[in-house]
Amino acid sequence: MTISPPKPSPAVPATAGSAQLEAGATATPHLNRVRLEPRKGWQAIDFTELWRYRELIGFLALRDIKVRYKQTALGAAWAIIQPVMNSVVFTLFFNKLAGVGGKDPLYFVETFCATLPWQLFENSLTQSGNSLVSSQNLITKVYFPRLTIPISSILSGVLDFAIGLGLLLLILIGYRLAGHPEVTPGWPVLVFPLFVLMALVLSLGMGLWLSALNVRYRDVRYTIPFLLRLWFFATPVAYPIATVTAKLSPPMKFLYGLNPMVGIVEGFRWSMLGGDPKVAAPGIMLAASALATVLLLVSGLYYFRRMEQTFADIV
Repeated sequence: MTISPPKPSPAVPATAGSAQLEAGATATPHLNRVRLEPRKGWQAIDFTELWRYRELIGFLALRDIKVRYKQTALGAAWAIIQPVMNSVVFTLFFNKLAGVGGKDPLYFVETFCATLPWQLFENSLTQSGNSLVSSQNLITKVYFPRLTIPISSILSGVLDFAIGLGLLLLILIGYRLAGHPEVTPGWPVLVFPLFVLMALVLSLGMGLWLSALNVRYRDVRYTIPFLLRLWFFATPVAYPIATVTAKLSPPMKFLYGLNPMVGIVEGFRWSMLGGDPKVAAPGIMLAASALATVLLLVSGLYYFRRMEQTFADIV
């Protein structure tokens, strides 16, 4: 958005009428007019403007949280029920029946640990991908940085993740008391916020692409669940990553790591279960995932800014 300065008023020559106006009446003061115009072409992100609207971001995130649990019987308990039930299903069908992961007594906790960053990514991407369309009444009525909408939808999923993380700590304590000291978090737990941040950044990058596309092509909303299902099976959540990478060369591991969620999920699992010798550091795959995440974020920001000027017209 550009702000054009008001044009100066032309000088008015003194006349008899103007002399009478000065003598007996007060002239109407000049009103400054500000014209809002969309920027042309590719534009950089105005982070200063985003910071000025930080309270709006917090308000929209709080609104999304309230809407999500409005008129629900269990409320925020869904943040615990979903990852627990998913891990139970994976343990019964993938591990016990299909034999995925072998006879690993820690399969449940390893799967639950991987489920948390995946659900953070899945929920955040779903919310951000549909955020502009669901806020169309707000977009068409008042100006504000449109980036605040997908950013706030990303932040609204952090509460569910925090609740699930608290449950994970209780599960780790339970496993340790049951005679599994290898699940005790070691020094890698200090870097787990890095993988949470990567999941949020990836959600934002993909969310910017999908939300901007969703404004113009409404069938994107049907593509998001399908995309996430395919992405889930390509990510080592319900199966150990070793089953995929055991026979891969380093270049192939790098290509596999270009799926950003590979490095994020395995990195989070490593940081929380660093004492388990079966869970190794992600290494080269983490570098590939970080590179892909940054590229998606940068390209998503610029594409979103390119399309931003048309949102109010076609949403």
